[in-house]
Amino acid sequence: MAINYDKLMSTKLPEKEFSYTTRDTMLYALGVGMGADPMDRKELPFVFEMKELKAVPTQATVIAWDDSFIFNSGINVVMVVHGEQKITLHRPLPTAATVVAQSRLVDIFDKGAGKGAILLMETAIRDKKTGELLCTNNSTAFARGDGGFGGRNGSGPAPHAMPERKPDHVCSLKTRPDHAFLYALSGDRNPLHRDPDVAAAAGFPRPIIQGLCTYGHACHAVLKSVCDYRSERIADFAGRFTAPVYPGETIDTEIWQDGNIVSFRCQIPERKVTAINNGKVTLRD
Repeated sequence: MAINYDKLMSTKLPEKEFSYTTRDTMLYALGVGMGADPMDRKELPFVFEMKELKAVPTQATVIAWDDSFIFNSGINVVMVVHGEQKITLHRPLPTAATVVAQSRLVDIFDKGAGKGAILLMETAIRDKKTGELLCTNNSTAFARGDGGFGGRNGSGPAPHAMPERKPDHVCSLKTRPDHAFLYALSGDRNPLHRDPDVAAAAGFPRPIIQGLCTYGHACHAVLKSVCDYRSERIADFAGRFTAPVYPGETIDTEIWQDGNIVSFRCQIPERKVTAINNGKVTLRD
């Protein structure tokens, strides 16, 4: 079924309510590699409720998880991959809350027949009790099987320019063979990441880790390398997905710091590919 641009762009998505608990906050942290070393006292506050529990900033991507729009849009979801993700944190995430999310489709670009389509989405998330805006998520989905519907060409925001010098830090985090299953418990249950047959239909030799799981590992690396685990310092966090990661592989996050701007890139040394590129973080003083 071809994309109906006018129909999709006129779709009004309803506000939706979600609740998450401290258990969800700890589970998300485990899903992005926190707590792998039980003697690392700086990671304990993210995974242990007896400490002053803190949320990993990229948990903003899952506290109001809802991919029903994509699944009900007529788009070939088997061929959809995550293109880019940016979160803007208007305040540090609470470790438990009931939130109200308002999503909207910002635009759709047609790359041409056989070249796919690009969808831009935005979700604003507010604390239900106070009405306070907690975070805004902006994402890009690449629908590889849906180009040529007659829409206009485009690609969304220009990528962040990466420094040309050697990185100031490289943080290596090893994923687990069952990592996609663990991370799925935080929200993204797309079978592409757990069912070998679905992965094969999408052109992958085996299930791949969720892109947002890799994104969360990058945030873990930035927290560890330049923030001394002070999660409240991260004001926004953005990156472009460029290659899949397979469970069990290593994510080497290269990090450059220029004042309050941090650039990052995620490399997979086992295959010498870049999984996330053009990463940009803005730090609060």
